[in-house]
Formats: sequence, structure tokens, C-alpha cells
Amino acid sequence: MENKVLKLASNLLNHSVKLQKGEKILIEMLGTDCSDLAIELIKQAKKLGAIPLFNIIDYKVLKEMILNCNVEQIEAYRKCDLIRMQDADCYIGIRSANPRELDGIPKENMEIYNKIYQNPIHFEERVKNTKWCILRYPNEYIAQMAKMSLEEFTEFFYNVCTIDYSKMEKAMEPLKKLLSNTDKIHIIGPGTDLTFSVKGIPAEKYYGTFNIPDGEVASAPTKYSSNGYITYNTETTYNGINFKNIYFELKDGKIIKAEAGDKTKELNEILDTDEGARYIGEFAFGLNPYIERPIGDTLFDEKVKGSFHFTPGIALEESDNGNRSSIHWDIVNIQTLEYGGGEIYFDNVLVKKDGRFILPELEALNPENLM
Repeated sequence: MENKVLKLASNLLNHSVKLQKGEKILIEMLGTDCSDLAIELIKQAKKLGAIPLFNIIDYKVLKEMILNCNVEQIEAYRKCDLIRMQDADCYIGIRSANPRELDGIPKENMEIYNKIYQNPIHFEERVKNTKWCILRYPNEYIAQMAKMSLEEFTEFFYNVCTIDYSKMEKAMEPLKKLLSNTDKIHIIGPGTDLTFSVKGIPAEKYYGTFNIPDGEVASAPTKYSSNGYITYNTETTYNGINFKNIYFELKDGKIIKAEAGDKTKELNEILDTDEGARYIGEFAFGLNPYIERPIGDTLFDEKVKGSFHFTPGIALEESDNGNRSSIHWDIVNIQTLEYGGGEIYFDNVLVKKDGRFILPELEALNPENLM
């Protein structure tokens, strides 16, 4: 285990954020189960001649602050943390807390927190102005969520997190080029018939530089181009609420109908957070060959092999379609035969069928070729 922690810390510093001598790196722990990795990151950062800083967020304490909060309180909290984030050149966020510890916070309070704190600190400052990477860390909570023992999940975790990302990056390049030069995309599957344009939107590769685990090639629909309907076949959690079988109908880019069984009301409340929440900010392929099924955590689920995600909310800076929102909700659809199959067309050419790329120049992205 010690060797695995050493390797992961080295990969994070040298590959993910490319830490340089004299740079300040903020290591933020969400929970304390990850202290061994945080300590190793600090040790290696010092050896590199960098300046490590750290912050610990306890979800129980955070929940108490958000309960019955007001705008003035969250603005004061943002002011303190914004100074710290602005002072950092690099950021590594290690998530080892149980997110369900935030359950029970009133919706209006979470909206205040997301709009006033999360969006300015993370989407506006961290994403745009630091070299950053976020990862989960093995603990009993996430192991149980994944229906594994802690030992099984830990082995799985290191397989998906220490994959050869350099090899993955090279295999992604043809898909990035093809996606960047595509106009119309058509997705067909069970409960799904969706068209949109990505014309003029740059595609980007994600290979361990922002998220661990990683494995995505992403773009975004032009804001008003999405039409049709989509049924997501994986579960997803937002603001502590678990959703199943989410169904969207879109017209001219906007989600005009949204259903999720007995959680339909809660789903629409999230989509009514602001004007941009009903528009799509990201379309991406999941490509990590070691992630074969969802485990209930977005950082893993959005990279499931044979999947794509179609994301309501704010656009990524690298593939910016102009949409702005305080939410960014990666909801995943898997197209392997086990999940019902499906087809994806670029400008009327079949590119992917039943979760597998069929164009010769893209076959290197199929799971057996990335392992």
C-alpha cells in the first residue's frame, strides 16, 4: 500500500498538475481518511522545491454552517477561501468524506451555497486560474456504495487511477480531431433519439490532468441546437437526492420536459435553479477500460467504458458553448449491450455502436486496447 500511495502522489504532482519549483500547491482534504496521501503529497512537493498548503473540510461542520445560512454568511466564507485559492498555483482536492453527511440541507440553502461559494471558488477561480486535479480516496463509505469490500475497492481504485494515461492521451487524439471537425451528432438508444450540433466547439482530451480517475473526450452542443429526447440508464445523485431513469425532452437546446419517477418534482426544482440549468454544457465520451459499471460517484461513473454523458449546466472552459449556470450535472448513459446498446453518428456516419468505436482510427480507444 505504501508503494501505491507513493506512486499515486508522484503521478498527481508530476503528471496531473505538473508542479514546478517555487509554486504554491493547495492540498484540500474533504474528510480525513485520506491523510496518508495528503502527507505524501506534502513530502514530495517539498522535495520538488514547491510550497505546499493544506485545508481540511469536515462535512458535518460544513452542514451546520449551511443550515439556516444567509447570503452575508456565505459571502464572508467565500471571501476567506477565495484569497487562499487566488494565492495557489496548483490545487489537488482529495475527497474522502461521505457526501450523504450533507443530506437534509434545505434546497434554498444549498442554492445559496452553490451560487455564492462553490461557483466562484471552484468554477471561476480554481478551474480557470490554477493547475488542478480532483480525486476520490478509498474508504468504507465509497466501498459500500460500490458494493465491494474495502480491499476490493482499493485494488479497483489503484487500477483505474494509475492506468497509463500517456498511452490513453495518444489514443484519444483521433477522436478529439474528429469531434472538433464534426457538425451534427445523432444518438440513438433505448428511450433516446437525440440530435445536436458541436460545430465550432473545440473538443478536449482528459487523461489524468484534471480528474483521477480519468478518461474522457469532451465537447458541448451549441447552446440552442439540441432536439429530441434522452433516457439515462444510470443512477445519479445531486444535492443528496438519488435519481433513477431521468428522462429529458429538448427543443432548441432547452430541456422542456424532465421526469424521474417519484423524484420528478425535485428534478425540475434543480433544473429551475437558474436559466442555464435547462441548457446543456457538456457532451463527453467515457473511456476508462477499468470502470465497467457505475458505482454511484460521478468521478468514476462519467468515465465508464462504453458510455457518454450529456450534462445540464455550465459549460467547460475548454469546450465553451456560452452556457452559464450554478450547476454542472454529469448524468451518464451507457451504451454497451449489457445496458441496451445504442448508436452514435457524426455527420450521418456511424462512429460508435453498442459502446464500441467502429472506425479504424478510433479502435485504439476500445477497452482491450487501453489496458
